[in-house]
Amino acid sequence: MKNTTNLNAVYSCLVAATLWGLYWIPLRYLENAGIPGLWASVLIYSVSFCFIFPKFFKFRADFYATKTLYILLAIFAGWTNLAFVLALLEGEVVRVMILFYLSPVWATLLAFFILNESLKKQNIIALVLAIAGVFLISWHPEIEFTKSFDRADFYAVTSGVAFAITNILVRKIGGVSHSVKMCSSWFGVMVLAGCGILLTQNSFPVVTLNNLLLIFVLGFPLMIIMTWTALYAVCNLPIYLSSVLFLFEIIVGAISAVMLANEFITIIQFIGIIMILGAGLINTVTAKIN
Repeated sequence: MKNTTNLNAVYSCLVAATLWGLYWIPLRYLENAGIPGLWASVLIYSVSFCFIFPKFFKFRADFYATKTLYILLAIFAGWTNLAFVLALLEGEVVRVMILFYLSPVWATLLAFFILNESLKKQNIIALVLAIAGVFLISWHPEIEFTKSFDRADFYAVTSGVAFAITNILVRKIGGVSHSVKMCSSWFGVMVLAGCGILLTQNSFPVVTLNNLLLIFVLGFPLMIIMTWTALYAVCNLPIYLSSVLFLFEIIVGAISAVMLANEFITIIQFIGIIMILGAGLINTVTAKIN
């Protein structure tokens, strides 16, 4: 039974990675149709929230039992999703996904500063590799680094940091209903996106019937599938294994971006990508050994 559970979790992880790797396609379609990322996030996650809320209400006692953790989950999971969406819309797909998957490095640092875990030599090597990789990915000979590291990069990196914290919170909360975790996360997205809309004073976009149908499908069933499969994988697989499997998202994103968005990667950026992937693998292998 345990092997079956682990196999199902592996499949769930690959499904989640594939869908998240392709998520930029409908987002950019909606943006080109006049629905910016903040409004798209509010609308998509509102649909998802409405469909899952009855299950949340059924298990509301779980929320009240550990409401502080759920509030933190709403903040960090909310920013993970929202910042990832904004990064995909403003930046290059592959670059965004690579910077996002610095998350194993942030998880190591969080474990050091918050959980007082010791940093091993392998962790320090991974950290140096990751930082060097970020510089190579962001490096342009004609532009200063501080200028080449743009807002999309900031969104991607902070989304990865928030994702690392989210994984810790999900495991801390434990094996209660995924519905409560999903609702908390989506509510966080809606609140943060709503604050962004108020700050930027974006008016409500014109939504055609076709775009409304697309938003509905993205909210239900797609977002529910994407979130549930990711949660199931995180809760049922060791972190070292799920971290490696989630890297499949980069492959899916890279192939789709080259085919559909005509993106290309320079040799220097490719070396930076290898360094960041190597840093992630070092951390996950180290975690497995420990």
